[in-house]
Amino acid sequence: MFWRGVIGYLPVNIIQGVVGLLTIVAFTRLLTPAQFGDYALGFAVMSLVHTAVFTWNEAAMARFWAARSGEGKAVDHNATVLQTWVVLLGALPVAIAVALLFPLSPGLKLAVLAGLVSVLPRTFARLAQERRRASGEVSGAAMIDLVQTVGGFGLGLILARQGLGGAAPLVGMGLASAACCGLCLGRELTQSRGGLLDRPLIRDHLAYGMPVALSLILSLILSSTDRFLLATFLDQDAVGLYHAGYSLANRTLDVIFIWLGAAGGPALVMALERGGKANLAEAAREQASLMLVLTIPAAVGLAMVAAPLSELMIGPAMAEGAARVTPWIAASGLLAGLTTYYFHQAFTLGQKTPMLLLAMAVPAVANLILNLILIPRFGLEGALYATLTSYGLGLGASIWLGRRSMALPIPWLTLAQAGGAAALMALAVSQVPASGGLVELGLKAGLGGAVYLGLMALLDAGHLRSRALQLFQARRAA
Repeated sequence: MFWRGVIGYLPVNIIQGVVGLLTIVAFTRLLTPAQFGDYALGFAVMSLVHTAVFTWNEAAMARFWAARSGEGKAVDHNATVLQTWVVLLGALPVAIAVALLFPLSPGLKLAVLAGLVSVLPRTFARLAQERRRASGEVSGAAMIDLVQTVGGFGLGLILARQGLGGAAPLVGMGLASAACCGLCLGRELTQSRGGLLDRPLIRDHLAYGMPVALSLILSLILSSTDRFLLATFLDQDAVGLYHAGYSLANRTLDVIFIWLGAAGGPALVMALERGGKANLAEAAREQASLMLVLTIPAAVGLAMVAAPLSELMIGPAMAEGAARVTPWIAASGLLAGLTTYYFHQAFTLGQKTPMLLLAMAVPAVANLILNLILIPRFGLEGALYATLTSYGLGLGASIWLGRRSMALPIPWLTLAQAGGAAALMALAVSQVPASGGLVELGLKAGLGGAVYLGLMALLDAGHLRSRALQLFQARRAA
């Protein structure tokens, strides 16, 4: 199931990566630093409301589908989740009313309102996607990602050109999600038709999903506190610079982690539910190996090409500042991705999600304290120091606590091989002169990729070369 997901989700994740980079290219040029800051803050508010109100229900859809379907209760499960979602929608008018009354600048208020309105279609699309992923409907889940990614970018671009400012990308996201709802509505209603609202299921969903949602709120606090504090201690321009560099590094890594997580999360659940802990350990080791082999060189490579990449991808008003941010966020994004998409699986698999909340509280509290101390003293760099330190603490806390829930293996040999190969790659790339622009980026990326891939093929790290050959031969035989 894992490798089917890896292959099936690959095309849409390539598109997501390209669109993500184009988003940075376009909006850092069409929007001023202050407007880009409005977009960043509006997105943060949208994500916080979505997570606080709806995510526990979405998490329950993902985690319990395999077990309920095995018991013949999939229809009741789907009906219960959808009816719960309808009740939860009542929170959105309250959030919108608060935003209208809150004293914000006109541009920021419009961005916040646009984000809040878009929560409704986004959360329904997310429910549909989680059901498809849990049931192994790779193409259906990928379609939702594709429509939201490409449609949101295209519509946001049009609206930004019309002068909508920082609200433009958020309105585009909402409209694209609404289109997904139109495409998915009939199928989702069919999947729940005849199902009954099961109140004991709701209690199970709450007990499991609420700690997940609270932990994700802490994750959002961890990833967005710096922006609000930069706005408080500095200004909206600083938020825009920080978000531009943050997006360039983090979105590039996120594409890889989300791709592997979309395939890996349901596969781990299925391995545990159908094959027990022995099958889980084998599946987890394979996933962790692939994750390390792909993400370590990506993070190191981003740090090594930060200057020419920012020069090409980010508008002139923000490029220099973003280049300072990118290496730090590349390191932070690597730690965050390994924590979220691998080590946090221990808590959901073991259904000990209150421990997940504790694991997230450690970096969230540390990040708030460090930002309050370091931003007034060091400015933008203070936020970077705080972010990297906090994610490091979060990784350590998640590994330690996760072993008390459902121990997941760490492929130490693969970690050493990928880290060593990435270090040699960085050494080779550092010898390329800093000529700037596309020439420097192409030379460094080409040399780095060749060195790393050559070493990985030679070492057969994580036995992935052998596994890739098996998959190729199987597909050819089919």
